[in-house]
Amino acid sequence: MKDFWIYTGLRIGLFVACYAVFAGASVLISGNAGDANFLWPFVAAVLVSAVLSYKVLQTPRNRFARRVQDRAERATAKFEAMKSHED
Repeated sequence: MKDFWIYTGLRIGLFVACYAVFAGASVLISGNAGDANFLWPFVAAVLVSAVLSYKVLQTPRNRFARRVQDRAERATAKFEAMKSHED
């Protein structure tokens, strides 16, 4: 479960960082925060953070996937053992 929270926190952090960059650029381009449109920075942050997380967060994602796979294999083995014990 720890790996899940680490990966999720990193994904959220990456999104927030991307959004801050794009929203900051939007404010700089428009001249003031009142005139800035924050929908396009949000969309851009979603897309860019998704692409970046594919490469940048590969190690934590693989660690989390490995943990889930190990847990599923243990559950399957336990189920099979109980099933064979019933027969």
